[in-house]
Amino acid sequence: MGDKAHTHLGAAGRAATADQPPSIRNVVLVGHSGSGKTTLVEALALTAGAVNRAGRVEDGSTLSDHDEIEHRRQRSVQLSLVPVEWDGCKINLLDAPGYADFVGELRAGLRAADAALFVVSAAQEEGAVAGSTRLIWEECAAVGMPRAIVVTHLDTARTDYERLARVCGELFGGDDPDAVLPLYLPVLGPEAADGHAPATGLVGLLTRRIFDYSTGERREDPADDAQLPLIEEARNRLIEGIIAESEDETLMDRYLAGEDIDLKTLVEDLEKAVARGSFHPVLAAAPAAPGGRQGLGTVELLDLITRGFPTPLERPAPEVTTPRGEPRPALSCDPDGPLVAEVVKTTSDPYVGRISLVRVFSGTLRPDETVHVSGHGLADRGHEDHDVDERVGSLFSPFGKQQRPMDHCVAGDLACVAKLSRAETGDTLSAKDDPLLMEPWSMPDPLLPLAIQARSKADEDKLSQGLARLAAEDPTMRLEQNPDTHQVVLWCLGEAHVDVALERLRGRYGVQVDAVPHRVALRETFGAPATARGRHVKQSGGHGQFAICDIEVEPLPPGSGIEFVDKVVGGAVPRQFIPSVEKGVRAQAARGVAAGYPLVDVRVTLVDGKAHSVDSSDAAFQTAGALALREAAAGVPVSLLEPVAEVRVLVPDEYVGPVMSDLSGRRGRVVGTEQAGPGRTLVRAEVPELEIGRYAVDLRSLAHGTGRFGRSYARHEAMPPHVADRLRKEEPEGAPR
Repeated sequence: MGDKAHTHLGAAGRAATADQPPSIRNVVLVGHSGSGKTTLVEALALTAGAVNRAGRVEDGSTLSDHDEIEHRRQRSVQLSLVPVEWDGCKINLLDAPGYADFVGELRAGLRAADAALFVVSAAQEEGAVAGSTRLIWEECAAVGMPRAIVVTHLDTARTDYERLARVCGELFGGDDPDAVLPLYLPVLGPEAADGHAPATGLVGLLTRRIFDYSTGERREDPADDAQLPLIEEARNRLIEGIIAESEDETLMDRYLAGEDIDLKTLVEDLEKAVARGSFHPVLAAAPAAPGGRQGLGTVELLDLITRGFPTPLERPAPEVTTPRGEPRPALSCDPDGPLVAEVVKTTSDPYVGRISLVRVFSGTLRPDETVHVSGHGLADRGHEDHDVDERVGSLFSPFGKQQRPMDHCVAGDLACVAKLSRAETGDTLSAKDDPLLMEPWSMPDPLLPLAIQARSKADEDKLSQGLARLAAEDPTMRLEQNPDTHQVVLWCLGEAHVDVALERLRGRYGVQVDAVPHRVALRETFGAPATARGRHVKQSGGHGQFAICDIEVEPLPPGSGIEFVDKVVGGAVPRQFIPSVEKGVRAQAARGVAAGYPLVDVRVTLVDGKAHSVDSSDAAFQTAGALALREAAAGVPVSLLEPVAEVRVLVPDEYVGPVMSDLSGRRGRVVGTEQAGPGRTLVRAEVPELEIGRYAVDLRSLAHGTGRFGRSYARHEAMPPHVADRLRKEEPEGAPR
């Protein structure tokens, strides 16, 4: 790779002509936040001729101008598509956010792509490479996705490309570090005053040729005699790594016998191993010098993508069923096959409306045709299931702020679809007379709660619609209307996710909201048996109100709820008013008897009472029942019950101690640990929900981005008195009583 001449297709930034599956490459760029993914996409677009030397497209905007939130934050927060052409191929570059809060966008990129390019900054600490990036690598490995690594920021002082390449081999190669090896080594320029020698070119280990980028235009020369000995060790290791992955089992024996394997065979075996996902080359790249047209390593990287990464024909499509769950044959990437496409991202444009980024897996999608929308099993997150027909609007290819029209989108390609009013991220588009449903991709569980309230009456009127549109865009967000606390809660993945959600509500949907403290659903119960009388007697002339009831209350085991028992004898309370007393008791229990939280786990027994032949009524006995329960609570201790969650934390072995110590500090009880794969431990604990409201943020800090956790409700149990006293003091006025 890197040894062939290229003829570019004129203004390659215009709508691509390569529109058949063999000529399409879908590549997602992943890596730690700040690794330089967006800058690399811009450098590749410049080399491919899609932008001018100032990095601008035809309308004068840049590729990163399309989202105001990203522009203000100087950080990617959503998946973006940049299509370019190179060597007769259309390359769909999917730039995924590197920050952990936006892993949903990353998963969407992995779904839409056929290969992944891991971007690693030479300026970042090794821990950044070993943390969240390693988790993504394991996700790709689990599905057999081909991967390559590109090292950026080689212009930073004190960088060591060869050391970082070795680190990548150790971290990503697992038991086979020789499956992760560099294809090129940087050529260093003159040493600067600070002792740093910036990279000015690359030397190809297979071709033994120098690719000089020092002028901003790539020039190719043979390596001189002084340089050859410096690359032989790395070259020999690369050749051995390629031969080890070769499908030709005789190649290794021939090599060990001293045969000089020809370059054509090595390159072909390398390309096959990369496409198969068994070999992962390491490359280097940097933006072009001011005024230059080609950034360091960008030609080599585009060569790798077009020649080494698989076409959509080589990657299996997700499984499909009918909307009723009936299995269907596996899809093939055939433009003439049945239409099956998937919405991998949803955004809203103030002028165009809802825009759906779609990956077509089979068939051909055309504007103005009617498709069936099926999906998608996320009703618990505020996303309704769909089974409707919709008319496709226009198709276009995004490029910065531009929308370049497409007259069709074939299997294997990506396009934006306008005005699909019902389709949401994760939904399947198929032929209306043959509806199909794709197996959904896995979404992380949002575990950081954000309670919000509208700032004004006008905002309250718009809040419901704004939240619905926000949820349609982001399947990693869960919308909850909590029936116990009466709060509107957005469950997010982290603080940055929270900030972006609030900013979108304000800026995109015009809804002003305030974040308020999130409350957990507490309960109350009696700490001891009690008896009481409820007396509701009013005589004010005319028809009065008369109801008296005597009750006994006793605590029950956790999870028992409210039991009501009738032990009235002799008709002291007429039979028609027994249900009235029960209704009053249950209504009061729902309102609480001490701190305003629902009362649970008690048995209320009606033992006696009195009635009046004229003044007794259903309403009177409801009131008496409620009064009796309040009176009973006044004479005994009432305990607060807090929800306890079963927490499962998956972390590398080196963080097990700190995690267990942290859980104990949260009043948690560790109930067990178990190995969960090489070098990983699953810690199971029971922790009060009051203590884990911010655990999604705290665990990320504690385990340096390598930990994951899940939680599920276990039970309510008595809160320690000192915690209950503190909570009562901190409870804001007007909290849910």
